[in-house]
Parts: sequence; C-alpha cells; structure tokens
Amino acid sequence: MNLPWLVADVGGTNARFGLVTEPGRGPGSVAVLAVADHAGLPEAVAAYLAEHADGARPEAACVAIAGPVEGDRYRLTNAGWAGSVRDLGIPHVELVNDFEALAASLPHLPAAELVGLGGPAPGHGVKVVLGPGTGLGVAGLVPAAEGWIPVPGEGGHVTVPVLDERDHEIVRALRAEGMGHVVAEHLLSGPGLARLHHALALVRGVEAPRLAASDIVARMDDSLCAETVEVFCGMLGTFAGNVALTLGARGGVYLGGGVLPRIVERVRASDFRRRFEAAPTMSGYLAGIATSLIVSPQPALLGAAAWLGQRLSAAPKSSKPSKLEYA
Repeated sequence: MNLPWLVADVGGTNARFGLVTEPGRGPGSVAVLAVADHAGLPEAVAAYLAEHADGARPEAACVAIAGPVEGDRYRLTNAGWAGSVRDLGIPHVELVNDFEALAASLPHLPAAELVGLGGPAPGHGVKVVLGPGTGLGVAGLVPAAEGWIPVPGEGGHVTVPVLDERDHEIVRALRAEGMGHVVAEHLLSGPGLARLHHALALVRGVEAPRLAASDIVARMDDSLCAETVEVFCGMLGTFAGNVALTLGARGGVYLGGGVLPRIVERVRASDFRRRFEAAPTMSGYLAGIATSLIVSPQPALLGAAAWLGQRLSAAPKSSKPSKLEYA
C-alpha cells in the first residue's frame, strides 16, 4: 500500500500523530494535539494532516487508543471521544489499544532510549511492557513466524502486590477508609501514587496534605514523599515479577507509562529489582530476565508504525484498495 501512512497515539489528554513516509523508518512530522481542542478523532486527524503534514492523504493508518477497542469502534476511557475509525475515510486502518502499540515498539527501541534496571541484555523471547500512567497498562509481545504479535490484557486490575508488613498496613489503611478490594492500579499509577502517599500518612500517624503525583516526585527532600516513591518502586517490582512469571517473559520486562521517566534515578536506586526477583522458588528464573525503563519520547507511535508495516506486508498485494478495510 502506498505511503504515506498515518500513526496516532490517543490518550485522554493528548493525541500524538506522526507520518510514515519511508518503509522501515519511524514516523516523522510528529505533533501533539490537545484532545479538548477537538470535537472528536476525525476532527483531530483532519487538523493534524492540514496543519502539520502538508495536507497529506494517507492510504493506511494505525490508531492506538487509551481505552477499549472492538473491531472498528473505540472509546477513550478518560475523554469523550468515541466512534468508528471508518469515519476517518482512510482506506486501511488498524485500531489497537495503546499498550498493544507500546508492546509492538519493544524490538525497535534503540538502546539509547532504554535504561537498564538489572539482569542480562534483553533476549528474543516473549516480552512484557507495563506502565503506570493514568492507569496501569500491561501487554505482552510474542515472537511468531510473521513477526511480533502484541497481546493486550487488563493486568493492572489484579489484586495489589503486597509483600512485607508495611505493604499490608497500607492496604489495611485503605480498606479502613472504604476501599474493599485494592487492585494494583489503585497504587501503581499516577493517581495511585497520590493514594499511596495518603495511605502512608495514615500508617505513620502524621498529618500530610493531599498531593498530586507530580508534587510527590518533586519533593524528594520530604521524608514521606521519599518513602512513598520507595514503596511505589518496591510494589512495582513485585508486580513486574508476577507478570514476568505469568507470561514467561524471557525476552525482557519493560517499564513505560508517564510516571517513571520522571524518576529514573530513583527507580534505579530503589528496591525494584530485588523485589522483582523475590519469588522463593523462581528467583533464579527471574534473575535471568532483563528489566528496562523506556525513555523514548514517542514509543507508541513507533510501535504503531511497526505494527502497521507488519500487517500490510502480510496482506494480499493489490495496486489499489477495493474497499475500506479495518482490523
């Protein structure tokens, strides 16, 4: 299918767009548009193509959505956009979840955009990406004859990964305030970091203002904020180890999302890796799995481009599309 191709990574706050103009190359002409400034996805796509892509008319696209997708239909979890990608008027559109696109990026990320957190170099086997942001996303990536296949999931909604007595005290404090079932996303996300800070204040019996995640990571000279980040990284290590064991992620575990790139050195110096390996009968297995933090500026766009290229190369060749196609 003729170039250019459109790629998009659409979240609740921002929609990121790029244009693939050469086979095997990453997207260019990247622009970030505010979701609130546009009535819907078709309007945002039209604005991007007109204002940032010289009026290009793409014949194919891959759109990654932060929310549920089914067939050609999507719904943003944290914004009002919903509808069908048929409304874009692009001949071939791949519609995926945002963490599917992030997973598809993993084999293509340059070493300079990864920070090692322990273990050997990443291998070729099954890979996993998880990321605290507005929620806690999880996806796998499985090698296959035709390339790499992303496997989406809802792993962020498993029961919270507690390990030591402090973890249990935090969960008990939240339950005492009415949170009956505490799941991983309740603590391992941007809002979760704020909830964790509040819970730790309850455990320590101290008065503390309600702080947003951005305020907590900016106040590392405050003992409660520093302990909050310490607990966050430790719980994340246990969660990542659980996911690695569940999927057999011998190809590596990657951390993405919007929270961690702001505290890279804190994560590296934290209890993350020790707790990642702290499975009594499987510590040796986990010790052989690489853990890396993604610091790429637009990894989901790279993944969307890789997935679209793979899908188009596997499709029957024809000179022109005979109808609109959606996957």
